Amino acid sequence: MSDILVTSLTLDDLRDLLQQAGYRVEAVTDPVANVAYLRSATSGLSFDIRPGNRLVGDESVRFADMAFVSVLQVNGELPRDLVNDWNVARRFSRLQLSGPFLALCMDISVVGGVTKSHLRAHVEIWDQLAQELIVYLRDRLRGPQANGTGRGVEVDVAAPASDDPATGFGTHTSH
Repeated sequence: MSDILVTSLTLDDLRDLLQQAGYRVEAVTDPVANVAYLRSATSGLSFDIRPGNRLVGDESVRFADMAFVSVLQVNGELPRDLVNDWNVARRFSRLQLSGPFLALCMDISVVGGVTKSHLRAHVEIWDQLAQELIVYLRDRLRGPQANGTGRGVEVDVAAPASDDPATGFGTHTSH
């Protein structure tokens, strides 16, 4: 990887980075907000890469940060301790519970300049966190902590991703 500093990104830059890391990536436009973003998947878990803040004075579509987001549907009531325990134990990501949805989020910034290998490392961190989340949820929802308020809770961890013919995404296997 190059030692040249990356100080801003485009969706094309991100798509290239993810494809070099072995991901299939699709450009998508939110029909309500009319905002372009990227969609991919890892281990059957789909996720979006949403652009963040545009650079001041930049007329192009370059931005200074992005968010990796995976949204899961929860059937039943998810114990808040499960979400809080994840957030306490993990440094680079956060879980957010809003109604029937559980979101795993991770922000990445290039403010001040970062190398491409730094960005690639964050993609690898995201991949690891997404895979850890699946195991974490399965263990916590089936384990001894699941009795009481967690009983009967299901989290659809493979919802829209697992070899979905509509998106063409399957399991990411480069790691």
